[in-house]
Amino acid sequence: MNHKTYYVYIMASRRNGTLYIGVTNDLIRRVYEHKNNGVEGFTETYRVHKLVYWEQSDNIESALQREKQLKKWNRQWKIALIEKQNSNWQDMYEQLL
Repeated sequence: MNHKTYYVYIMASRRNGTLYIGVTNDLIRRVYEHKNNGVEGFTETYRVHKLVYWEQSDNIESALQREKQLKKWNRQWKIALIEKQNSNWQDMYEQLL
């Protein structure tokens, strides 16, 4: 059986800045792409390059559902979620390497 892990993550331009929520099966690669503008569009335009929150799941449907849920949350809920795990809004990318 092929076991996969999926990640729901939040990128930010800076503390309390622009937020981007996504889902991937390779968090290190995906964050690297965001950081290096390998993904045209929103994160490149708004310089959303800091990984400030992530969670994992072993089920793609659950991960996609969670992504949609977080995208619907109001901004204060998203900020509270980030600050519960990462109160200083540090870039968590280096911890993954």
